[in-house]
This record gives sequence, C-alpha cells and structure tokens, in this order.
Amino acid sequence: MLSTRALVPYHPPSSEKVCWKSWPRRAPEHVCLSPWWPSCRYSVPVIWMPLMLYLSWSHYRTLAQGDVRLFASFTTEYSVAMPKSVFPGLFVLGMLLWSLTEYLLHRFLFHMKPPSNSYYLITLHFIMHGQHHKAPFDESRLVFPPAPASLVIAFFYTALQLLLPEAVGGTVFAGGLLGYVLYDMTHYYLHFGSPHKGSYLYSMKAHHVKHHFAHQKSGFGISTKFWDYIFHTLMPEEPHLKIQ
Repeated sequence: MLSTRALVPYHPPSSEKVCWKSWPRRAPEHVCLSPWWPSCRYSVPVIWMPLMLYLSWSHYRTLAQGDVRLFASFTTEYSVAMPKSVFPGLFVLGMLLWSLTEYLLHRFLFHMKPPSNSYYLITLHFIMHGQHHKAPFDESRLVFPPAPASLVIAFFYTALQLLLPEAVGGTVFAGGLLGYVLYDMTHYYLHFGSPHKGSYLYSMKAHHVKHHFAHQKSGFGISTKFWDYIFHTLMPEEPHLKIQ
C-alpha cells in the first residue's frame, strides 16, 4: 500500500477542512459549510455517465445512417463522409482532448497568479483551487460540484456543436465527458485511495502528492503525465543515494 507521508517529507498545509475564517478578509460563515458537497464524488458518475451513454448511442445511430459529412457547411465538393466506423476514433479523440484540457486548466487557470491588488480575482482563485492546496485532504472541496460543472460542460458541448456536424461534435463531446468523469474519480482516488505499489495509480498518486507538497509549479497532469512530458513540466527527479 502507498503511504503518502513516505513519498515526500512535508509539513501538511492543513489536515482540517478549509473555512473562510482562515481567509484574510472575513466572509459569511455559511460559505464554507456545504454538508451535501462530499456526496459529489458519487454524483459525478451518477449524473454524467447516463448522459455520456445516451449521447454515445444517439450519435452512433446518426452516424450509422450514413449521411453525415464533415466540412459540408463549407464545401460539398471536398466534404468528407463520416461513417459509423469513425465513432471509436472520434470518441477516443474526445478523451484525448479532455486530457489536454485538464492539463491546461490546471496549469494556466488553477495555478495562475492573480494581481496582488485584485481582491475578487484572488478570492475567485482561492475558491477554484487555492483552498484545495491549502487543505488537500478535505474531501468536501475535491471534486467539481454538478451545478458549476453543468455550466462548463454546456459551454464545451455548444462549442463543439457550432464547430462540427452534430453527430461528430456530439461523439467527441461524449468521449470528453467520459474523460472528465475518469479525471474527477481519479483525482479523488489519488487523495484517498491506496493503490498497490508498482501500479499505474501508485505512480500517479506519488506524482500528485509531490505536486501538492514539493513541486507546485510542475506536475500538472492528474490522470496522466503525458502532457507534462510534451510541455516539459515533469517534476525533477529526486537523487537516489547509492548503497555501498
């Protein structure tokens, strides 16, 4: 089993739940009290997996009809037929695009440096991610609540529908939605699970724990290190002492 403390020597920022009392400017006490929030780890798959399955089946049936063409809104001469055989590729593309989105959001939004004179941006940043780094073992602040997640998911769905044919964009979106669910569940497990030594999740937990407590300016991948490799943000390797 993986021992978090054995991975990195650190003094935890806080093992208690984050409350606004710890914030420089006082805010109403009820802001930090969300008794329903821990259940979000269950609501993520319960809410989004049925939607993913429905969209996958619906858009697969549309592709199976054989009349979906890519670029048809721009040109009929050079449009590309999209048969049902492209469904797996589009779905996997959606998952890959989500993994890139996960990396970019974590690196450039969640770890941005808000202006020191902007109370509202500093507060927003703290709500989005700062409180999670302050109390990484507070499960009530770990997964994205369904209400704000709905707004983000609706934005990505609308964008794909505007850019691509409905069945193509919907299939890519369904793959991305599965990627999001796996990301949120993986993130929760990396904080509270006990993967077996040598497993993929053991490696990712070690990676994520070091991001929290040793290298907060690198190691932005949660479900994969792939984009950390691509963008050169892997955490530096720790030297190993030679045994004489």
